[in-house]
Amino acid sequence: MRCIPLAAALMCSAATLSAQSADELIARYVKAVGGTRSIASAGTIRRTGKLVMNGGFEVDVKQENKRGGKVREEFTVQGLTAVNAFDGTAGWKIDPFAGKKDAESLSEEEMHGILVDADFDDPLLDYAAKGSKAEFVGTDQFEGSDVYKVKITLKDGDTRTYFLDADAYVPIRIEETRYVRGTAQEFETTLGDYKPVAGWYLPFSMETGPKG
Repeated sequence: MRCIPLAAALMCSAATLSAQSADELIARYVKAVGGTRSIASAGTIRRTGKLVMNGGFEVDVKQENKRGGKVREEFTVQGLTAVNAFDGTAGWKIDPFAGKKDAESLSEEEMHGILVDADFDDPLLDYAAKGSKAEFVGTDQFEGSDVYKVKITLKDGDTRTYFLDADAYVPIRIEETRYVRGTAQEFETTLGDYKPVAGWYLPFSMETGPKG
């Protein structure tokens, strides 16, 4: 789904847009994607698809999430499958592309990334209970769509800025800063093609990479 810009008759002024609070915007987002009941009723999520790298190189991917912060990710190329996993306590990997068949612990940077993937609901949901802070940081435009910007600061100091479509209230872009050993790493993700899965609208298209 590429969110449609607001029709001229429904366009809001910047002053009106800025009157929104982070909590109001998050509440609208939750309602737009199906509501708390639909989200809470899901106990597992399995995502499958293809990861298209620069140059058109394709990787078959599968990600399985379970409540309790558990996640398993598989990447298959030419019959070889690499695995990254977190069981809620420890993280491990199998990397046949490096000639390794046995499981070994994830590195600090790899752990950082998989803990982000292990968040079942998304950092926006119940952010305060997770020790995070949310703030409304203004309005903008992204690819012709008016957006509200909500910044989430996680308890470990990482930040995510969500660009919520001003009409549909779903994220169409996320800018993320992760801190690994004190060094900031910036990423950006574009989201689209939202479809309902058991009453929960989820993005079926994601384009992500280092910022810029």
